[in-house]
Amino acid sequence: MAGFPLKTDEFRPCARGAGPAWSAGLCGMLQPSPTPRHPLMRNLRALIALMRPHQWLKNAFVCAGLVFSESWHDGPLSLRVAKAFVAFCCISSFVYLLNDWQDRAADARHPVKCKRPLASGAVSPLQALVLAAVLLGAGVFFAAGSTQLLWILAVYVALNVGYSMGLKQVPVVDVSIIAAGFMLRMLAGTMGVGIAPSRWMLLTGLFVALFLGFSKRRAESFRDPADQRAILEHYPAALLDMYMAVNMTATLITYGLFATSPEAQLQHGERLVYTVPIVVFAMMRYAYQVQRGRGEDVSKDLFRDRWILLSVAAWLLVFLERWF
Repeated sequence: MAGFPLKTDEFRPCARGAGPAWSAGLCGMLQPSPTPRHPLMRNLRALIALMRPHQWLKNAFVCAGLVFSESWHDGPLSLRVAKAFVAFCCISSFVYLLNDWQDRAADARHPVKCKRPLASGAVSPLQALVLAAVLLGAGVFFAAGSTQLLWILAVYVALNVGYSMGLKQVPVVDVSIIAAGFMLRMLAGTMGVGIAPSRWMLLTGLFVALFLGFSKRRAESFRDPADQRAILEHYPAALLDMYMAVNMTATLITYGLFATSPEAQLQHGERLVYTVPIVVFAMMRYAYQVQRGRGEDVSKDLFRDRWILLSVAAWLLVFLERWF
């Protein structure tokens, strides 16, 4: 085909009434007929998108206690952890939905956020509130067997309501609330279901959460100024880089102490020690990606890098080695 250059305008759809009748009829046959979408299906997809199911990956923190205690063979305990995970999925979607409902007018004027279901009009405010009520009820239902879990979820909702109402505009407080959400997930999967939490695991989780929170802000700082969050005016790039470095260092120190602690040695032997270099590599690779403007959405960006994916696979192979 190299000798026969094609011009795209030669293949544009024929205008109605232009050219001979046989030509118009031929064009009508060659053009693919549009596939109509049922309004109910469009609305259902918009409602699902409003819940942000890709963000449920963050709720994997709920399973940390079960994994590190290697208690997955305990059926009733695993079921309680699964219920806590589902409860957090419902409640976190409830919080995202409330945030989108409150910000729908501002999001409609944003060049990117205008595509969100509420901002674009794909979901009405009333439909969003009904879905929010359903999610809240479902979250309470799945958590009903544990008073501690219910309190943890209540604190999570209260913190995020405060975040949406204005605390997201307060420097350091905003990221601290994000980190607290990860910590509450870990507590839900330990104290909330009857697993004794490891102090080193909790500290590691805290610093990982802070690292991811400040990494998110750093990645957002690479956007055009017109598209940036207002809070970024208070976060110079050098300050965010320092916060990332401090929390990355603290994460690696606490994870190393966790891996070499007597309780971890008793539970896992030397396996956790062998995972330390993998964690060091994965965090450095993630920091590299953040400096390229990626990392705004950890649920998506974390698994777009094949080297991070290989690190996760390597960690699992080392950790689960004795089960093979």
